Amino acid sequence: MKKRIGLLYGGKSAEHEVSLSTALAVTNALNFDKYEIYPIYITQEGEWVKGTMLEGPAQTIEQLQLAEGSSHPHDISGFLPEEAEKSLEVIIPLLHGPNGEDGTVQGLLEVMNLPYVGNGVLASSAGMDKVVMKQLFEIAGLNQTPYVYFIRREWQNDQNFWVNKVASELKWPVFVKPANLGSSVGISKAENEQELVAAVEEALKFDRKIVVEQGVVAREIEVGVLGNDVPECSVAGEIKPLKAFYDYQAKYKDGNTAMIIPAELDEDVYAELVASAKKAFKVLDCSGLVRADFFVTASNEILINEVNTLPGFTPFSMFPLLWENTGLPYPELIERLIALAIERYEDKQLLQVKMD
Repeated sequence: MKKRIGLLYGGKSAEHEVSLSTALAVTNALNFDKYEIYPIYITQEGEWVKGTMLEGPAQTIEQLQLAEGSSHPHDISGFLPEEAEKSLEVIIPLLHGPNGEDGTVQGLLEVMNLPYVGNGVLASSAGMDKVVMKQLFEIAGLNQTPYVYFIRREWQNDQNFWVNKVASELKWPVFVKPANLGSSVGISKAENEQELVAAVEEALKFDRKIVVEQGVVAREIEVGVLGNDVPECSVAGEIKPLKAFYDYQAKYKDGNTAMIIPAELDEDVYAELVASAKKAFKVLDCSGLVRADFFVTASNEILINEVNTLPGFTPFSMFPLLWENTGLPYPELIERLIALAIERYEDKQLLQVKMD
């Protein structure tokens, strides 16, 4: 009997387009002989749109935007079938960025008591906020680059203070990032104070909290992590941008990036990367999947950059390529994630909710 899968994608986020690309790739990887796929699209304005069951893989992104044959429920209850025996068995959230990857939708699915693929509320929210993530990594003893952070009001109240703080505590160049976005949206490189101001103003378009990180001359190495209580790691991959840094355009538009899988690393360096990736996974209380990103210097010093709790599944994405090179092809990776979602859900059902 086919499992009924809800595919949740789009979203009110600057990463809306990335989510659509991911959803298109996932529909082409799912086994329609095993699953009934029900699309749930969220427009960039935040409107939820319910589509009819997909008869096969989507051919275009436009098809996933559900312009025809769709309904617009007023609330989430409109997405649930009236007959209990036809309810959705697993939700696959493919919402990148705020309002999807940050724990908001995960909390909604928890309240609805629905199994869903990927990280829970805490891991999603902590993983979305780069500052909170860095603070937890610091507690866990993970090495990372120096950084400064502030919120919009602090910047507006005393811009000179923050410019001087960055200039005195960090070394040029620095990277300026919105704290709560991924996919390299809103990120700029600054070589001096003038460029710093412009970079902060750009980042503030996307978030009220900004993190400024010291640049480092190092290789960019990524590791995929898969599992719940007992995580496993993929082979390591190396990102070699042909531009100044691995920005949104290089990731999703022009493919102007070289990916080396597996990365050429000493065995002890790879072992340390795996240990650090698992430690980061556990300190954030992750489940399902993450991609752990590191810097490795010429002296083999390892610095954790971040973990992505919902790495992309587009044709240019590192995460599925890492697992394919580890022996887990894309369709089997999706199967594994669905199984992990059900495993975590069943484990939670063992918790006692009534007092004796």
